[in-house]
Amino acid sequence: MTSLNAHKMTKEEALNRVAALCARSEKCAADIRRKLEKLKLEKTTIDEIIHYLTEQKFIDEERYARAFANDKMRFNKWGKNKIRFSLRQKNINKTRIDEAIANIAPKEYEEIMKNELAKKNKLIKEKEIYKRKQKLLQFAASRGIEEHLAYELIDLIVQKN
Repeated sequence: MTSLNAHKMTKEEALNRVAALCARSEKCAADIRRKLEKLKLEKTTIDEIIHYLTEQKFIDEERYARAFANDKMRFNKWGKNKIRFSLRQKNINKTRIDEAIANIAPKEYEEIMKNELAKKNKLIKEKEIYKRKQKLLQFAASRGIEEHLAYELIDLIVQKN
């Protein structure tokens, strides 16, 4: 029985594969390291490939963090706390994370978070305002919305009803 991974992948083959992956979409070093580890490459080979990709700008933490933060905010409707945590999980430098979070357009961010909370508010059947706010706060926390912003937006949304 033969499979595609029957032969041990060479450094060049692995490099070509992950370079093509990086060319298609932004990737961080942690993502690439995970891919290369699945290919059963040696640690030194993995380090060399990641170093080369970083040197050639296939991997750029700053660019990755900015793209990740904007995409997660716009498409997944994540708050800043959830974005920050997720980037930390990917071993992105704290300074890069702070820069990416600071790069998020404040008006757009608030509008998206407000819309998400308003949608959730319509789905909550609870009539008692305290319990309704509590459920909205739990939702806001699960989305990673900062506490001060969540309170502010929830007060606005609940007052309208």
